[in-house]
Amino acid sequence: MLNKIWFWLVAIGILYAPAKALVRPWLPLPPVEAVVLDDGEEPATPVTFAELGKEVTQSAIDGANVAVDVSLNLIGIMVLWLGLMQVAKDAGLVDGLAYLLRPLMRWLFPDIPDGHPAHGAILMNMSANMLGLDNAATPFGLKAMQELQELNPDKETATNAMATFLAINTSSVTLVPIAVIGYRIAAGSENPAGPLAYIMVATIVSTVVAVTAVRLLAKLPRYSVTPVAVAPVEGASS
Repeated sequence: MLNKIWFWLVAIGILYAPAKALVRPWLPLPPVEAVVLDDGEEPATPVTFAELGKEVTQSAIDGANVAVDVSLNLIGIMVLWLGLMQVAKDAGLVDGLAYLLRPLMRWLFPDIPDGHPAHGAILMNMSANMLGLDNAATPFGLKAMQELQELNPDKETATNAMATFLAINTSSVTLVPIAVIGYRIAAGSENPAGPLAYIMVATIVSTVVAVTAVRLLAKLPRYSVTPVAVAPVEGASS
């Protein structure tokens, strides 16, 4: 589905420029010569749609370069935080946290077997989100989805656990927005933690609504999927 969405976004963007050039003579708009580009450094100059096409091509190339830079940065972030997660896992911290929160995890994700690695990745992702550490939450979220996909009997359809996890992430679970507080401090705010109470109320309400919506939609025939067979992971404590 996402591949189709991105395909049509790109296709519509590419077709928009020539389509606009074809219909422009019949539209009550300024003539082509009035279209200008302004890069912010030099005075704006009149251009034709052919020149606009060159600008679109150059922008596409620049965007591809930015995508590579972002990917390289994300690789570094993932290596760092996944490495820390592995250290915490080897030290028993992740398993201990999963054990303490087992009742909550069983209620939110009944399809995930006890002791499955997905529990640890989900908890680490939620913990990072609660602290507003988006860069740390991303690799944990990807790891959680990878673990959930291994439990998925139908690789082309999201499971209830996947839908619940995505809904919780989309609801923006943030109790202590460290990044936002840091931005406010950098901007010279006199009360960096001022909106903390409002953020907590908003995130609690949004999360409750998201989880409720997922549970209700999962009961409808259109969105129902075959539950994953729950089987305890070997070595997991009862």
